[in-house]
Amino acid sequence: MRRTVFNEDHEAFRETLRAFIEAEVVPVYDEWFAAGQAPRDFYYKLGELGIFGISVPEEFGGAGLDTHKFEAVLYEETARAGVQFGGSGVHVLLALPYIKMLATDEQKKRYLPKFVTGEEMWAIAMTEPGTGSDLAGMKTTARLSEDGTHYVLNGAKTFITGGVHADKVIVCARTAAPTAEDRRHGISLFAVDTKSEGYSIGRKLDKLGLRTSDTAELAFVDVKVPVEDLLGEENKGFSYLGHNLASERWGIAFGAYAQAKAAVRFAKQYVQERTVFGKPVAHFQNTKFELAACQAEVDAAEAVADRALEALDAGELTPAEAASAKLFCTEVAHRVIDRCLQLHGGYGYMNEYPIARLYADNRVNRIYGGTSEIMKTIIAKDMGL
Repeated sequence: MRRTVFNEDHEAFRETLRAFIEAEVVPVYDEWFAAGQAPRDFYYKLGELGIFGISVPEEFGGAGLDTHKFEAVLYEETARAGVQFGGSGVHVLLALPYIKMLATDEQKKRYLPKFVTGEEMWAIAMTEPGTGSDLAGMKTTARLSEDGTHYVLNGAKTFITGGVHADKVIVCARTAAPTAEDRRHGISLFAVDTKSEGYSIGRKLDKLGLRTSDTAELAFVDVKVPVEDLLGEENKGFSYLGHNLASERWGIAFGAYAQAKAAVRFAKQYVQERTVFGKPVAHFQNTKFELAACQAEVDAAEAVADRALEALDAGELTPAEAASAKLFCTEVAHRVIDRCLQLHGGYGYMNEYPIARLYADNRVNRIYGGTSEIMKTIIAKDMGL
């Protein structure tokens, strides 16, 4: 089937990106994997390549393109090469939409030029040690000072992707107590400078997968946040968080589909080269059947991911549709990658093979951005159940 989602500009970007990955990432990726993070200076290279500024308005140094299709190409090409770009995905996919949606003109002038170049890397801090998906239960507080010039931030966050290298973090904190009618009331968003006194990075978390993505615990002890760094209106943070969930879940869905597609590529290459009982593994009927079934699932996931992409770009992707795409694509990726690893035999369990790393990287897709069970709840509610 011929895809129609990409045009010549996207394909030209794909060629540039593929060459960049081969030259700048693949040769050193094992070092990143062992270190548990990409080096900070790599993000400057991504800035020079224009990765961070695709959808940033031209007046702030970006390309001003209102589309997620270049991000989609990025998902496909990194998965194809079996690599990750560290924690930079959060910088663009999660942090940027909040800046574009909530920042004032004055804030955009301060934030976006350095965002585009990679001089300031951004992360977002929502999850807390005791809350998980229950964001309304967060305990981190931001109290307005008596003179009204700043907020005093206290609390802790965990599972913060990009948290080690971040220069700015969008922190969700309580500026008012929840009400009996609405426990989500009272949450606000702040752009916090990580160099602020009282701001500290705890453990760099040791994850099963996404090993090159720095994920950290954060702590705030009387951190002073200027009132000029409040994003949006006070106490309306929970509604802002919900606004960007569709694009976040599309990103996870598309990334999962891209991983499944890459898994089939890795397995096909392996079984054609690996010889057992005097002939290539690809010659066995079971191998052909397994890969054919995987390819059929990838074709279906591609159609779902592309449809969601078109809807997202048109501003028409509903929460239920995003949940459906995430549920379907992540579950397909889970099945496909597992079967492709099986075709590698014992070597599939070795980290020197990209399928092993892909297996570990993929597992979180059914957890973050809302678990598969949460996706089913959203879909069922939309069905009137």
